[in-house]
Amino acid sequence: YGRSCLERWLTQRGNASATCPQCGRRFKHKDIINIYAPEVAVPNNDLEKQLRFCRQKLESLEEVVLKQGKLLDEIISEKNHRSADVGVSKRQKIAEHSDGRTYLEPSASASAASASGNSCRFVLLELSFDGARVMGIDASNQIILASGKAPGVGGEHVLRKISMLSSHEAHTIQLPPDTKVVKDICILPGGSALFASLGRRLSLFSMTTNSVVLECNLPLPAWSCSAHDSDSHRIYAGLQDGRVLVFDTRQHSRPLHSMAGLSKHLVHTLHSVTDNSGSRKVLSASAIGPCMWDADGNQSSPKLLLEDDNQRVCFSLACAPPSSDLLVASYRPKADYSSGDAAAPSQAYLSQTPTQSGAGKLGQHTVIRRTGNASFAEGSTCHSNVSEVRMCKSAIVPCGNDEHLFAYGDESHRGVLTWRLPSLGVHSGLIPHRQPILDLRYAGSRAGGGYLGCLSDDKLQVYRVDR
Repeated sequence: YGRSCLERWLTQRGNASATCPQCGRRFKHKDIINIYAPEVAVPNNDLEKQLRFCRQKLESLEEVVLKQGKLLDEIISEKNHRSADVGVSKRQKIAEHSDGRTYLEPSASASAASASGNSCRFVLLELSFDGARVMGIDASNQIILASGKAPGVGGEHVLRKISMLSSHEAHTIQLPPDTKVVKDICILPGGSALFASLGRRLSLFSMTTNSVVLECNLPLPAWSCSAHDSDSHRIYAGLQDGRVLVFDTRQHSRPLHSMAGLSKHLVHTLHSVTDNSGSRKVLSASAIGPCMWDADGNQSSPKLLLEDDNQRVCFSLACAPPSSDLLVASYRPKADYSSGDAAAPSQAYLSQTPTQSGAGKLGQHTVIRRTGNASFAEGSTCHSNVSEVRMCKSAIVPCGNDEHLFAYGDESHRGVLTWRLPSLGVHSGLIPHRQPILDLRYAGSRAGGGYLGCLSDDKLQVYRVDR
């Protein structure tokens, strides 16, 4: 009997005593004892089967939801790529040329990254071909000069000259023997171009005759080149051992000056600029960071613009010549090489082929502002995914009213991202490529506006920048 029944029985009998309903003996309230029975479980196989069925159904539904989520992400990604290409493909006409390459006519109506309130609008003029690695833009004559390997096994390195007005006007120019890989192209005023190559050459190319008209022999491979707009006779080459050589095109048998760098790291970027006192300077960048040189070779060594940071490697420097007041240096974390492997950092620079593994590593872009005649300070910083080995180019794009954008090819986006300067606030992203960006250039036109070009393994995009 339960305790409540026994207590009610006692109450009915006056709470003194009562006879036990089981044995008939008299008992009092204190004689009631709790007896705890073991757990009683009633087996029900039907409920267990229903539970297993519900669990299996729940697991299968979770798998279906996960697959549908992945499929939806892929559909959205493909839709974005197709919608970006539709405006271009409707007006593009394909024309086959003698070199077997396919070129696409420019489509001025295909615009990208144009938003209300943005000070710059990028209008896409796409000229597609593959195999190029480095480019230069002649904005005044609307000509693209690109370098890469000719098709076929063992193909020589060639230049391709393409008109932005008509892709039918495209020429392939054979380079002199042993020129090897062209690492940098600089467009000069007056219809010529300067390019530096690993064949130990600094070469001057005539846009009029489509031929190399001058060659300066170098002691080591050249990775960068530059020239002043005000003095096209003075040209510069950045070498693999950190030196900068100065040549005069009117007497090029030997360099005017051979200026030693602050390290033996190769000079991957050169910009010819004018400081705020009107003096000609040369900005360079190597792994240790950006430096400023006297253009006439009067100083004994260059000046490092920022303090050397052993934890990062500078691989790009953006500038808007001829001014040197606003710069953006790009860095990636220094690789952790084992002790005794002193050659490893230099060897890492030699690879310029796009890597397909991962989306690079997290790097930083740092604004550098002039604070005095010869002093600079580090400003705002933003982060993006950068290549682990390649030295990708970056650019500063003028937008009018003293506004500027910083442009860089992000590894995960595989397209060009732009930030506002000097705050480095996000501005816009341009149409991505299928492959990582290999080269990025901006060239301004004297008539106003300019062009931003970006190059990947299988595509060349040129944007007209409307201010």
